[in-house]
Amino acid sequence: MASIINIETSSKTCSVALSQEGVIELELEDTDGMNHAVKLAGFVERCMEELKRKGEKLDAVAVSLGPGSYTGLRIGLSLAKGLAYSCDVPLIGLSTLQILAVKAMFRNMLWEGDEIILGMIDARRMEVFAGAYNFALEEIVKEAPEILSSDSFSSLHDYRRVIILGDGSEKFREIYGGENAEWLGNLMPHARDMIALSEKYFREGRFIDIAYSVPNYLKEYQTTVPKNKVLKQNPTTPDK
Repeated sequence: MASIINIETSSKTCSVALSQEGVIELELEDTDGMNHAVKLAGFVERCMEELKRKGEKLDAVAVSLGPGSYTGLRIGLSLAKGLAYSCDVPLIGLSTLQILAVKAMFRNMLWEGDEIILGMIDARRMEVFAGAYNFALEEIVKEAPEILSSDSFSSLHDYRRVIILGDGSEKFREIYGGENAEWLGNLMPHARDMIALSEKYFREGRFIDIAYSVPNYLKEYQTTVPKNKVLKQNPTTPDK
């Protein structure tokens, strides 16, 4: 029986789920904002206590790799690495956009199976991190940052139905050029949405390197320089 701790920290929600053979045994989450650094370790400890109570051992740790919140992803992966290393178990890394695709699949049992799932994670202004998959989780549109326009994802117009979701999807609703869209709204991934994928990866032995794996930001992290520092670095010439 595979026991896996699933960690999802790519958004403002911090969530952890303990699964055994693909079934949720314990689920914990915090939705009050970016409290990952405060909440995550305690959630994982609760899962470990539950395993000890049942006389079970941990078999793997699964973590969302992004794209998503820079801070959240760093916190989640750092703790997942430490847990996997200390327990001498493999580490499973999952795409946040694939997790979203799986979430969409389980939202409706009446899907016909030929739909395309387009996940969008907000990257501010009119930019999103996006990727599209079919129901076999084959990549139809490669995961990448996208500045949204009416021409975005025009390759999906020829499919019968495109399911669009994620916290970046609403700003695309008014400009999507196709007529085949179904909008699932502002949904974001949670640890429970990882379970089917993490169980599959565990059975297939698809693990990532504990020492060298990094979050999948999809683009370089950019910081802004505070305005007062810019002024100090580039002082204006005083009026004479």
